[in-house]
Amino acid sequence: MDASIKHRNSEKTYTFVTPAADSSIEVLNEFYWTNDAEPHVLRRKQILEAHPEVRKLTGYEPKTKWYVMLVVLLQCSVAIYLRNTPFLSWKFFILAYVIGATANQAIFLAIHELSHNLLFKKPFHNKIFAIFTNVPIGIPYSASFQPYHQLHHKFMGDEYLDTDLPTKWEGIILSNLLGKVFFATCQIFFYALRPMFITQIKFTYIHLLNILGQAVFDYFWIKFFGTTSFMYFILSSFLAGSLHPCAGHFIAEHYVLNENNRPKNPEIVNGSNVIPVPAETYSYYGSLNRLTWNVGYHNEHHDFPYIAWTKLPQLKAMAPEFYDTLPQVKSWCGVIWWFVFNDVNLLWNRVKRQGKIKQGHKIEKLDENQN
Repeated sequence: MDASIKHRNSEKTYTFVTPAADSSIEVLNEFYWTNDAEPHVLRRKQILEAHPEVRKLTGYEPKTKWYVMLVVLLQCSVAIYLRNTPFLSWKFFILAYVIGATANQAIFLAIHELSHNLLFKKPFHNKIFAIFTNVPIGIPYSASFQPYHQLHHKFMGDEYLDTDLPTKWEGIILSNLLGKVFFATCQIFFYALRPMFITQIKFTYIHLLNILGQAVFDYFWIKFFGTTSFMYFILSSFLAGSLHPCAGHFIAEHYVLNENNRPKNPEIVNGSNVIPVPAETYSYYGSLNRLTWNVGYHNEHHDFPYIAWTKLPQLKAMAPEFYDTLPQVKSWCGVIWWFVFNDVNLLWNRVKRQGKIKQGHKIEKLDENQN
């Protein structure tokens, strides 16, 4: 049956199709499906009406590039330092986990800032600098990330265009203790490989430059500093998307966890059982934001993706009535633990929308000036 319920913090009505009470567990555990638009466009409009001064926060942050260059230099320096250290040693692993994974997570998220054109005024300069920023990751990544991430913002929750969403088969296979451990440990592979099975993007000269630039860097790095030194980059990238404190943001941002997830406790509205719409995006305001370009300010980022990381705390301070009442994540480490060991937290716990295109559709072009 179709039913509707009003979100507590707005006048917007969300429509859900709720399964029958005697449906199979696979159906009852399905995603939160809605027919309505994602909430960030509406909240952005409301904030701009209430606080027009927010517009002054928009624009790129030129000093970010210097921080990025320092992180890239740090990674290259540690890789050179470890060139004669056995790969299968505690020293190698600890440095890759403590320094390497933290630094490469910052590099992943610097590419995220670049994907919104927030380091330079011209989009082309952001794309080229992203290729440079990519080098300590070890494999070409930046050119593909930008279009997929733009789709995530423009079509959040769309079953085909938002490749941040787990697939149905991931939900079926991995929504158990061992499956969640595997998912949390190997998140980086899911985010890297899932998009190509869902929605294909057009191959451009930027992709070619990314591949060639990374291949040239890898070749000369291995030639001069050896394979072991290069493997520091690869291990750092894997650990950055694994059981690492900073990797908690991957799950924290959009998974409906703990008390926010109420699939087995529907409310009665107009005599019908309905599942209340959960928040789709969650912010974290803890200290790890200092290492990750404030990516924890995720509601703020989705509301205003053209505001740079340095200004997101100011946005929250300008519009506290919009953000202070939203559910928050208190700990990224806690998110990983709760996701794995709390039975109510599954891969199904995402808000999803009916896709506007067929699976496997090829995206020919995106707006080059998209922020």
